[in-house]
Amino acid sequence: MMRIILSLACTLLLLTGCHTGKQQDCEPAQRNNALASIDSLSASLNWPDELQITGFAGPDLTPSPACLAVAATGEVYVGVDMIGSLGKDPGKGMIIRLVDCNNDGIIDSHTEYAAVDNPRGIISLGNRLFVLHTQFGADSVATGMDLVVFEDKDNNGVADGPAKPLIEHISNPTFLKSRGTDHATNGIRMGIDGWIYIATGDFGFHDAIDRDGKKLTMLGGGIVRVRPNGTEMEIYSHGLRNIYDVAIDPYMNIFTRDNTNDGGGWNIRFSHQLQSGEYGYPVLFKHFTEEIIPAMVDLGGGSGTGSLFMDDPAWPDKYNNVPMMADWGRSQVYIHRVTPSGGSYTQEEEDFIKLPQVTDLDIDASGRLYLSAWDGAGYSGNPDKGFVVRAVPKNWEYKPFPDLNAASISELQSLLKSGSAAARLSAQQELLSRSEKKAAKTAWELATDKSLPLYARVAGIYTYAQAAGKDGIKNLVGLTAEEAVREFALHALADRKPFLEEVPPEPFINGLKDASPRVQIASIIGLGRLGRTAAAEALLQIPVPASFVSPPAGEEGPHATPNTAIIPAHLAVKALVELNAVDACVAAIGSQNSTLALWALRYMHDQKAVDGLIAAYGKLQDEALKAQILTTLGRVYKTEAPYDGSWWWSTRPDTHGPYYKPITWAASDKINAFLTEEWSKSDAAGKALFATLNGKLRMGITQFGGEEETESVHEAKIDLNKIRNQKGQIGKSSIEDIMLAMDKIKGNAATGKKLFVQQGCIACHSINKSEPMKGPFMGQIGSIMTRKQIAESILKPNASISQGFATVLVTTKDGKSQMGFVTGESADRIVLRDITGAAHTINTKDIKGRKEQETSMMPPGLANALSYEEFASLITYLSQQKG
Repeated sequence: MMRIILSLACTLLLLTGCHTGKQQDCEPAQRNNALASIDSLSASLNWPDELQITGFAGPDLTPSPACLAVAATGEVYVGVDMIGSLGKDPGKGMIIRLVDCNNDGIIDSHTEYAAVDNPRGIISLGNRLFVLHTQFGADSVATGMDLVVFEDKDNNGVADGPAKPLIEHISNPTFLKSRGTDHATNGIRMGIDGWIYIATGDFGFHDAIDRDGKKLTMLGGGIVRVRPNGTEMEIYSHGLRNIYDVAIDPYMNIFTRDNTNDGGGWNIRFSHQLQSGEYGYPVLFKHFTEEIIPAMVDLGGGSGTGSLFMDDPAWPDKYNNVPMMADWGRSQVYIHRVTPSGGSYTQEEEDFIKLPQVTDLDIDASGRLYLSAWDGAGYSGNPDKGFVVRAVPKNWEYKPFPDLNAASISELQSLLKSGSAAARLSAQQELLSRSEKKAAKTAWELATDKSLPLYARVAGIYTYAQAAGKDGIKNLVGLTAEEAVREFALHALADRKPFLEEVPPEPFINGLKDASPRVQIASIIGLGRLGRTAAAEALLQIPVPASFVSPPAGEEGPHATPNTAIIPAHLAVKALVELNAVDACVAAIGSQNSTLALWALRYMHDQKAVDGLIAAYGKLQDEALKAQILTTLGRVYKTEAPYDGSWWWSTRPDTHGPYYKPITWAASDKINAFLTEEWSKSDAAGKALFATLNGKLRMGITQFGGEEETESVHEAKIDLNKIRNQKGQIGKSSIEDIMLAMDKIKGNAATGKKLFVQQGCIACHSINKSEPMKGPFMGQIGSIMTRKQIAESILKPNASISQGFATVLVTTKDGKSQMGFVTGESADRIVLRDITGAAHTINTKDIKGRKEQETSMMPPGLANALSYEEFASLITYLSQQKG
């Protein structure tokens, strides 16, 4: 009887927050007076007038906050990382749980939830906490990164025990050891489809393993996804540089802001991520842009970090239903206003909240947004830096989110209709923990209710697909007949590989001719996943737009200009490759579908493909089409070397393409023989084509000509020691006095430009992209660092060595050594720039050892001869370089 009474009581109190089984004691605390200094940033940072932004936690509780997550009920989990991106000593990381029990914006209690090193991503769902972090061995050396899950069933704010691994080794331990967790695996978010999406930096990974025992390898960066139980791991998209997080909207559109913290020409890109899409970094994005999905925009220098798609009814319309993207380098959260365009979007960027080195942001189901700021904690963390703020609309009123453990099925269904994405996701995951039949029935009612908003129906469709599994296929097929939700029903049908054998291809074949580009895209992706080779003929009929044009030799293509027209053809090619549709592609050569077929054959390193291409060449009279076949054969002459995790392409990779580490394969000799024979029969114009292909595709067939030559760059050598030893105001003052003076003296940028040359900065730094790359690129330093940080980097060069520009000592097999910055690197050679600015090219086959030095090659004291006014002018000039 008591259980019945309690259940009825909870039903009555659900919407006011009955928390049966959880701690209910609340002892309100006084606000920490030190947080007033954070509040005072409002005026200087020009925070939006419509919002109330207040300090929530300071460095006493959350130093060096790398990431955070907020439970639907409001508990804040902060990933404290005092190792930072370049530190290597374990034992300095933890998850701190912050509780505001009376919802007044003041922390009333906190606990150390769990000790973890390098936390990079957190998801809070019920009593589970998913964490992506670095693992260290008994010898205190990094062994990889894992996605794990903790539980706190008694809700005491401390994990019940050790974490359970979901994915192990999802980063490259070789470079975690040598560099730290900077281009590693980062943020995690769950979509309404129930997958955990993992932002993967371009360290990539080798032999990551999930709970199914499946192993996966990825060269470079992209997005990986996995089920919450650690199964069905798969690559979602590829060809990104160093994304830190993903923003996911209610319709499973995924947006990223790529990371360009250490320069080298890959600026911040805002992109719409499509399943199976290739985004090109580093080998396709410059010279093979016709083959990639380009970014929506190139935003110049910066360093993208946390992301959130804001979807909460408590927020004003101007700040709602938009991707919010943090940028650590620019100390700014941006809003991207996306406008549908074909199957993708265009965008307009707007400033939102400025916060010093912002790292992450997340929102609870009551509309409280929390943001974390690194605030100058450096590249290796700092116990005295970093904070968290809370942001709410000025007219915001707290509305409690219920304890879902006490919620009935019908109440969970109501929450799935909520305008809050956080509420919908939490309700969905709780519903899926109940009876599968009841969950499926409840979700299906939402999926088929045409009176509901589309976001609620989509939540119902994906919840139903998860609850019903293969038993839901028939209903989902039926739902594809309804135009309003066809796209989502198709995605749900093809979402889970264990169920695909029973999914019919007909809805997807029909969808290829749908008037909606989004339905076409869902159909193309689905056919690739279904694995039915019979679908190849339908896929080959996808038209290739006029924008499928290779950029002229030596020129960069449009890699950051929206090209929605290319998307269906691009994804059709990816589907054909997934199907290994060699026979269908070869058969299509000479038909109206030749262009798409030959595009797909560029990625099919298969003996049958080579034989088919050669045979087709011999039958054709069309010289233009025969040239396309030669191009395709040239492309598959080499392939990318299998990735074993022992190497990485560095922060300044060779971007020529189409491969980073090309090797020959079983059919290479046959291709070489055929091409050589055709070359020998060609006239001068024909031989010019072979030379062009040999250069662009780096085939290495010397007799064809066209191979690139490395130009020698002659530059004046500068005696940096002479400059360093001169004495002036800077050399006679403490760094504290200099920094205080710089706050008051603005300097003159024109004078600073002259000093940049006079002080020898040009020996190791470039300002313009047209100049040879040397040490850290200064052309966008103002987008990455503040005046204060620039000044500190000059005065204390060893305190924060720019990522990617550590001094490297290379020893060669003949006993010689060379020290410098790595300014260019390919599979065959590296280019070092020494202290005088001279470039040295070293063949990798001649290298015996390579080691990054702990100190910067830039010596301290280079500014000692300057006056305060001159030094202020120099840093002002540099702060204006924003790419």
